[in-house]
Amino acid sequence: MATLQLSLALSNNDRTRPILDGSVRADGIELIGTAIHPSEMFWRQLHFQEFDVSEMSMSSFLIALSQGNTDWVAMPIFTSRSFFHTGALVRADAGIEKPADLAGKRVGVPEYQQTAALWARGVLQHEFGVMPSSIEWHMERTEERSHGGATGFQPPPGIKLQRIPEEKNIGGMLLAGELDATLLYLTDVNLVDRSRADLSASSQIRTLFPDPQAEGARYFAKTGFYHINHCAVVRRSIAERHPWVVLNLFHAFARAKDAVNARARELADVYFRLGLLPSEGKKAVGMDPYPYGVASNRGVLETITEYSHEQGLTPRRLALEEIFAPSTLDL
Repeated sequence: MATLQLSLALSNNDRTRPILDGSVRADGIELIGTAIHPSEMFWRQLHFQEFDVSEMSMSSFLIALSQGNTDWVAMPIFTSRSFFHTGALVRADAGIEKPADLAGKRVGVPEYQQTAALWARGVLQHEFGVMPSSIEWHMERTEERSHGGATGFQPPPGIKLQRIPEEKNIGGMLLAGELDATLLYLTDVNLVDRSRADLSASSQIRTLFPDPQAEGARYFAKTGFYHINHCAVVRRSIAERHPWVVLNLFHAFARAKDAVNARARELADVYFRLGLLPSEGKKAVGMDPYPYGVASNRGVLETITEYSHEQGLTPRRLALEEIFAPSTLDL
């Protein structure tokens, strides 16, 4: 079988780096990889379909699919996860001492439909009773330089949303007191996001949760969810022409991730042997915090589809069978 050459775009992290540098290869496939910041990557894929294979915003993919866009097939490769609500920042003088105090406040967000914002709003609503409609939202990305510009984004019914003028950005408006909080703050240089100020250096700005790590641990202990941010997609025309591509890509990404996990356990072993870490921690180190596959992520995947519909981003709740390639549904 001749090697199939495919273009690839990924963010650069421990789990994707072996794919990008070619140290882990997919059988029968030569991947020509490019590392790109996710904000820009998704914008380029949604607007211009530049790459055959890439990471993709879960939220934007659900929206596009619900609108009948079948350009891409999703694979249950989840290379990016986080607890996004724990990253919210607030002005110290805004009277926000707890999540419920966000009601009625001016809150920034790079893009309303992005996955991080979707998850954060869902947690604020279901864990703390803060409805998205109770907040005055201010969105940084322009229609042209946004994911929603490709999916025809309009504010969902009942949502108060304004676009931040192009000469301003979330960071500057927070420092000037023109915003009370931001749900997410991105300063990495890319073609989409404009904020650059280092808010960690300002005594005016603090985290919404006094101990973000403790809140993440509380949430995980309660739900078992570590929020999925990105999936991977392949051009549908390629998957239909070469059905084997999907599973070969999945297994390559899984091998790359498993090698990272094995290395982490190897590095941790000496700390257990020296008694610097308690022996009961071995079970935790043996856990995979980034499981791939539909079956092992069904709960968190069904929750994101529920939140997307609940928040008015998709007109109905998508079934997982609609989202992922059939050959991956039992993985």
